[in-house]
Amino acid sequence: MSSPAKPGNGHPSPEGKIDALRKQTKQLKDNQATTAGHQAKEDTYERSQVRFRAVFDRSPLGHKIIDADLTIRQANPVAVAMLGFTHPDELTGRRILEFAHPDHRADWQTLQDNLWKHRMPYFTLETCLIRQSGTSFWCRVTSMLFEDEDGELGYTALEDIDERRRLEASHKRLYEAQETILHLVAHDLQNPIANIQLLVDLLERDAAGQGTAAAGSSAETSRFLVLIKQACDEANVLLKDVLYLGALEITPLQKYRIDLAAFLDAQLAPHRVAAQEKGIALTLELPPQEMYAEFNPDKFSRVVHNLLTNALKFTPAGGQVSVCLREYGGHARLSVQDTGMGIPAELQAHVFDKFTTARRAGLYGESTTGLGLFITQQIVLLHGGTIWLESREHEGTTVFVDLL
Repeated sequence: MSSPAKPGNGHPSPEGKIDALRKQTKQLKDNQATTAGHQAKEDTYERSQVRFRAVFDRSPLGHKIIDADLTIRQANPVAVAMLGFTHPDELTGRRILEFAHPDHRADWQTLQDNLWKHRMPYFTLETCLIRQSGTSFWCRVTSMLFEDEDGELGYTALEDIDERRRLEASHKRLYEAQETILHLVAHDLQNPIANIQLLVDLLERDAAGQGTAAAGSSAETSRFLVLIKQACDEANVLLKDVLYLGALEITPLQKYRIDLAAFLDAQLAPHRVAAQEKGIALTLELPPQEMYAEFNPDKFSRVVHNLLTNALKFTPAGGQVSVCLREYGGHARLSVQDTGMGIPAELQAHVFDKFTTARRAGLYGESTTGLGLFITQQIVLLHGGTIWLESREHEGTTVFVDLL
């Protein structure tokens, strides 16, 4: 088909102009459609961003968006407050591992490495984080990757589980207390109860033959009754220790500011009589200045009682038990030193164990439950203190307690 004829002056014909206008009109329509499509996409994206921002900012969980180098790009208000800050800008640009507890940092780093290398689609971790103030809290962390216009980013959700962990720890202590009681019933009460049963059987047989040897039978009966009383006393002490331990593990600790010198002087008073009867010198050495510490006097009196009872139990007549209080490194240090039989080196690592295998009868026949020093240690730890001992067999033992 031939092209539309052009006028002799070289200008497009009317038909050519119409065709050109049609093409321009079509191009305009196409451009408008493209522009409308782009605008629709932008509007959709904007609405999506608004919805995301609403969820991100109003979520009850902490949320962070991080870059591949683990720096924080965005953080919502809950995450900001959770870590002890007041404004998101204070977190932006900080590396997330800055807030990881040193004991858990390596595990978190390994999981992040595996996530960014696409070895896993996501991970969930219960870990300990450090706030800006230096305090720590338990947190459940869930991290995943997503694609963004800037490339691949990380998304992390934080859930504060501090209260849940405290409840779990409380339940664990309660369970351990129940296990202790079961252990007591299954093992340690067997001996005194068996002894009582045996002595009762002997008394019954003795009563059946009283007609022939009344005088001898009376003396034997008295001896059996003494042994029964001793067995009952042992069982009673053991039960009291276990019940005390169970209550210790579930009862909240209340501390008071206490004058240590006055407290120790009062605690030594009832033990001075026992020391005098055994021919043991019991002394108390106090610092010239007043010393105060915050602790629970009822519970800490058990610490002093157990340490003094142990020292007197294993120190022979003519020996000495010295109680000393001094300031050491800005805190109070209590020591109880004796000149007794000491503890063999192979037993020293076990003296603070529950129902310890290191328990021994005292020099004067005193029995032991195997719980005394374990209870002592638990009370000290409950107060945030430390306890340890130094001992040489046949030379004596010193137990140290630091109160922070």
